[in-house]
Amino acid sequence: MAFKHRFAAALILFLGLCAAISPARAATFTIVGFGDSLMAGYSLGPGQGFTDRLQAALKAKGLDVAVANAGVSGDTSSGGLARLDWSVPDGTRLVILELGANDMLRGVSPEIAEKNLDAMLGKLKQRNIPALLAGMRAAPNLGADYQKVFDAIYPRLAERYGVPLYPFFLDGVAGHPDLQLGDGLHPNPRGVDVMVERILPVVEKAIADNGGPS
Repeated sequence: MAFKHRFAAALILFLGLCAAISPARAATFTIVGFGDSLMAGYSLGPGQGFTDRLQAALKAKGLDVAVANAGVSGDTSSGGLARLDWSVPDGTRLVILELGANDMLRGVSPEIAEKNLDAMLGKLKQRNIPALLAGMRAAPNLGADYQKVFDAIYPRLAERYGVPLYPFFLDGVAGHPDLQLGDGLHPNPRGVDVMVERILPVVEKAIADNGGPS
């Protein structure tokens, strides 16, 4: 009988520990950075990419978060739409959607990019996964007409879906060679830190608005 009592007590203790541990695990706020090479960390070392640095910055603020890197170098909005469903797992608490730069660099019609981004936001909404839209701006050499149409995509979609907008993902880095790789397009590690610093308040608000780590 003593053995049965000890076994029952041990079982209750074990179940109690599991109950205590499980909520802690479930509390982690999961973010998916979904985008192209700017999100993927093109030519950067381990821990230097945007998602890694964003996770570190949020953790430094005391937030229990995990930021997954779902960036694919060279990806266009069409490629992103094709892989969205399997790249963003169920239970994701926030998606940072960053696509369109490669569409722009290839001179793809802004209407196509907008249609694809619209479809991605629609899919996320259907799955009840909140999004933060990270915008891009057209290069001036594409002409004022293209620039006007392309740049309007992101604020229009953010308003349509009621999602927060970070207007320009490369804010503070574009046009600053000391913060870019030799290609003049991608951020170097210092550039990534600037990007994270500038977008951090927007991400923090999006986390708070969507329940935060519980």
